[in-house]
Amino acid sequence: MTGDIKVGIIGGTGQLGSAIATGWLESGVVKPDRLWISNRSGTAAGFDDWPEITFTANNQLLADACDVILLSVPPALVDTVRISAPGKLILSVMAGVSRDRLKAFTGSDNVVRAMSSPAAGKRLAYSPWCAASSLTHEDRNIVQMLLSACGQSDEVQDERQIEVFTAITGPVPGFAAFFADCIVDYACKNGVERTIAERAAKQLILSAGQIMAGDARSPAEHVQEMVDYAGTTAAGLIKLKEQGVSELISQGLEAATERVRTIAGPD
Repeated sequence: MTGDIKVGIIGGTGQLGSAIATGWLESGVVKPDRLWISNRSGTAAGFDDWPEITFTANNQLLADACDVILLSVPPALVDTVRISAPGKLILSVMAGVSRDRLKAFTGSDNVVRAMSSPAAGKRLAYSPWCAASSLTHEDRNIVQMLLSACGQSDEVQDERQIEVFTAITGPVPGFAAFFADCIVDYACKNGVERTIAERAAKQLILSAGQIMAGDARSPAEHVQEMVDYAGTTAAGLIKLKEQGVSELISQGLEAATERVRTIAGPD
């Protein structure tokens, strides 16, 4: 728990900001009376269960009151987060906004660039982060504690990796939903009722995720095991490999990553 530390979220009632706030509150890592949220209306939209939270429409007021500030606004609105917060710990989940730009917008050298997802509200997000080597051990522990409250979290080496993860794990259900939709389309073409096909595809994604998350084997090992078994799934996997599906997926992910690097405009 963050103890006496006050934590603020600029953009805390948006999809991602509210999900992270919910993860913090439901995990107990941040107490509602230590949480500030700013939004354009200054109202408690979606947080009626926690009346102790302080809401404001004034970003600078939040920055003055809080020790840790999470920036969570859409990249197109990045200019709206300009605050004076020297010495404060700044944590950003804004896609495509570099640490240098965060320093310029906040006046703080203690900036951390991260990415999470709306799954944070269910404490199922994957939230990687990176910071300058000068960030203190105490601040690193705070960042890891806050992000781990929303699911799993790792510190990564550089900002380029944050950009990759913004494309891969930032959107939920994202690419997994695309695969599920392909399954639904195939089932429907073979006479399956759409509602049943959708139920089956959703259950597949859910069960596959839970099995892999709780298993020490890598995804590649799971695939090879099925290929080696030489059953019906093996036939399908071999055909996908022969058709170069892996390379097509890589191209899609690369396109998403390139978009991350331009979505917030130039530094």
